[in-house]
Amino acid sequence: MKVPQPRYSKEEFARRGDEIYESQVRQQVEPENYGKIVAIDIETGAWEIDKNEIIAASRLEKRCPDAQIWIVRVGSCSVRRFGAMLNNKVQ
Repeated sequence: MKVPQPRYSKEEFARRGDEIYESQVRQQVEPENYGKIVAIDIETGAWEIDKNEIIAASRLEKRCPDAQIWIVRVGSCSVRRFGAMLNNKVQ
């Protein structure tokens, strides 16, 4: 199996992914899909959404075998969290 190689710098990859999400995808997925993952091909603008990033990316790769995939979590500025998370509830 051929492993896709990045064709863009990290900065350009992120810029393209964020631009496509903001201009083409966001209005179609928010707010009813909060927390789900969107996999975007930064070259074609094609995208898939799922609760699981591997499933979303796999479906996108079936449609676009040479996809350059950018991952976004709907309603969040990050896909994953690292470290401990505090449970702060407002009473």
